[in-house]
Amino acid sequence: MELLLPMAVSFAITVIIMPFFIGYFNYRKIGQTTREEGPKWHEVKTGTPTMGGTVFIMAILVTLLGSATLLRLLDGGVWMLLLTFLLFGGIGFIDDFISIFRHQNEGLTPRQKFLTQLIFSGIIVLIGLLNKVELAFNLGPFLISNALVIGVFAFIWITGFSNAVNLTDGLDGLATGLNIFAYGVYGAMALKSKQASLALICLVVVGALIGFLYYNKKPAKIFMGDVGSLALGAGLAVISLLVNNPWSLLLVGIVFVVETASVMLQVASFKLTGKRIFKMSPIHHHFEMSGWSEQKVVTVFWLVGLLAGLGYYFIF
Repeated sequence: MELLLPMAVSFAITVIIMPFFIGYFNYRKIGQTTREEGPKWHEVKTGTPTMGGTVFIMAILVTLLGSATLLRLLDGGVWMLLLTFLLFGGIGFIDDFISIFRHQNEGLTPRQKFLTQLIFSGIIVLIGLLNKVELAFNLGPFLISNALVIGVFAFIWITGFSNAVNLTDGLDGLATGLNIFAYGVYGAMALKSKQASLALICLVVVGALIGFLYYNKKPAKIFMGDVGSLALGAGLAVISLLVNNPWSLLLVGIVFVVETASVMLQVASFKLTGKRIFKMSPIHHHFEMSGWSEQKVVTVFWLVGLLAGLGYYFIF
């Protein structure tokens, strides 16, 4: 029960501070610019405040550091997550900042993002290894425990899922709800296996995201921006490494996987054949273009994410 208080604190910080953040953006008339090639009905979202992830990431960092210290749970895993949210949130913050103040959807270049993510992933893994965090995992019949191999895999895994959540964050409340389910499942698994520090991390994130969802649900008053999506995706990847089963994220985060796969398939098909597989990618836009309402897409995708998470919890 003592872990529920930090969850309530991160929720309260987010709910209380977010209106001031939204108010500032509205006062400055600063907001999101929609994609030119996106659905025309998304044009109404133009000007909606973004970078809301700044608030809930700060709520997570402050609450997690404070509660882990007070509860004496400040171990290597907690330090890894604190760094993950700080560093990947930082990448997103800079990307959003450049994008918004240039009034276009382009921030950091792909090369800049890639190199920064490479460096930050290495730092996160190094901190874990220095704190003697067990990061070994199974690959078929083999146990992967070599530090260099783990480091290379972690870069691919962390970078991949940070971008996967970023791709999914295209509809009101979609990525927020899916992250609540994913972190919630890992939190429940941690409680069941009595991993208090990991449970604390997940519950603090869930609390902050529930608070954010109040403002991000349709019609969204604010978007999380790259500062939120990159940090959340990287955080999930690191947690999957901490439980020594990164492959679990393929099921727990199945919607993120499908969204990313749809983009990769779309690009590959167009380059190879000149034809598109989907009406638009990521795949949530394909369903929109097929006549589904935004709320229907979000509800169905949430349901898939929830069932996949519950399936992992009860089966494994």
